[in-house]
Amino acid sequence: MLFYFWSDSKTKSNMKKILFAFLAFCLITQSFGQKNPKAIKVTYQRSYNGKLVENPDPLLLYASKDLSLTTTDKILQQKAELPYEQTFIDFNTKTISQWAQLKNKSILTNDTEALGKQKFEFSNETKKILNYVCKKATTSVNSNKIEIWYTNDLGLKGGPAALGQDLGLVLETIRNGNSVVTASKIEILKTVPYVLKIPAVQTVDQLTYKDLLWKSRFINIPVFNKEEIHFISDAKSNDSILRFASGTVIVRKVKFPEIKKGSAIFADVTQQSNGDAYDRTGSVFMIPMDKKTSFLDGLKNGANTLPVYENGNGKKYQGVAATNDYTPLLELMRFFTPFGVKHFNYLQLKNKVWQDSVFYRQDISLLQPKLSNQEIYIGMFIGNYDAGGHKASLNISIHEGEDNNTKADYILPLFNTLNVMEMAGQEYGTMFDNEKGIELSFEVPEGYKNFKLSYTTTGHGGWENGDEFLQKKNTIYIDGKEVFGFTPWRTDCGSYRLSNPASGNFGNGLSSSDLSRSNWCPGTTTNPNLIDLGNLSPGKHTIRVSIPMGKPEGTSSSAWNVSGFLIGER
Repeated sequence: MLFYFWSDSKTKSNMKKILFAFLAFCLITQSFGQKNPKAIKVTYQRSYNGKLVENPDPLLLYASKDLSLTTTDKILQQKAELPYEQTFIDFNTKTISQWAQLKNKSILTNDTEALGKQKFEFSNETKKILNYVCKKATTSVNSNKIEIWYTNDLGLKGGPAALGQDLGLVLETIRNGNSVVTASKIEILKTVPYVLKIPAVQTVDQLTYKDLLWKSRFINIPVFNKEEIHFISDAKSNDSILRFASGTVIVRKVKFPEIKKGSAIFADVTQQSNGDAYDRTGSVFMIPMDKKTSFLDGLKNGANTLPVYENGNGKKYQGVAATNDYTPLLELMRFFTPFGVKHFNYLQLKNKVWQDSVFYRQDISLLQPKLSNQEIYIGMFIGNYDAGGHKASLNISIHEGEDNNTKADYILPLFNTLNVMEMAGQEYGTMFDNEKGIELSFEVPEGYKNFKLSYTTTGHGGWENGDEFLQKKNTIYIDGKEVFGFTPWRTDCGSYRLSNPASGNFGNGLSSSDLSRSNWCPGTTTNPNLIDLGNLSPGKHTIRVSIPMGKPEGTSSSAWNVSGFLIGER
């Protein structure tokens, strides 16, 4: 502490002048330091529709005159979940560098053009944010209106995203008027922090970067890769893939990791014709092995070794219904091949560009209890009698941490009348030619509630007067009481014309692939119906499916492929 003593008025006056000059010098120095700091740290907060969004991992910006870094607190502390990204901008070279930490490596990609291509409309509007005067610029990104509020008061550039960083220091962005990112704190740094340095890691092109980053966000399990599913008498298995029913069924044992509840699970199939010109029924399924007899036994030893279902119409249906000693196939996806995609693309039509393949994708998250931490047999079937047949790939992806509101703790396969061993003598699903249809008993265990039935149905055969082209009501009964009834029908089949180069054309200008059908189209999946059954009491129950199936006409007959499994919650 300094003490000053004045002996006379002249000395006192001089000291006042000195003190005033000192204070003025301090203010000028402070102002200069604020105007041109070596580096800054900015913390941002988010709000939506006027409400602050709580975020335990705040967005951070570090900036010097040469470089900026957009990151988060958890990333800097190495506590963020993998994968994560950071964005660097080199203002000298106008380069945006994206740096990603994947589960097993780091990658970097550089873009020397994007920053210079940003276009804005400028306004005379100004406002103060954290006591800094900000100017307004507006742009559009993917049909989203973006307002940028930036300041030049600090002489540095940066922002919460790459957009607008070359304008100045972005303190606020507003997307579509309701999603806002605003600076909540600005810290002046005495030195350039160590984090303002682009890491020396593997550099890849932008498409490779995006692909590697995307794939690192989920678990992908490749099951089949362009496997032939065709009809040949000497179809041979190998150590990896088992082939049955003259090569029309392929099976592989797959190990699944532990899957968290709430994760999203998808089955993806890519299919091409390898010689077969027709639309065919396809199915992806798992083979339950929890009972004395399994469908795998039938594949190995013949369809007639499977438990038989009879309903009094004189036919024997192998392996279609659950019994005390047998669980039928659990269907993951029902799909239908189009007419000859890829192989028959040489059949040209004016202004038609045929697809190279068909991609089918279905959400199978409900099956998490049957997949998590299990080693199971996964199979695929495409019915055909062609030596070239089809080529198909199957991948199952697991997207952990997604809250998809699926609640399934208990899965019980009940029936599946799709004869995947069609080419090995398994009977078609014609049991619906009488009112009983398919009927069976099942047991509900203690401790479950809110039961649902996943029910997939498609009608087939009979040509123009068959059930494939006629609307037929499906009715489901539980304990003798109707719980669901609907008429499965698809009227959008013409939407998939470009996947059907070999589809037959009629005199009236229509193509076969255009025709409406019983819940399927050539080149599509068929979605299951999720039927609410309520709280079934523990113990035995019965289920029956009834469909007024049409009668045979000459050598042509109808059939219905229906599959169903019970879902329960704890």
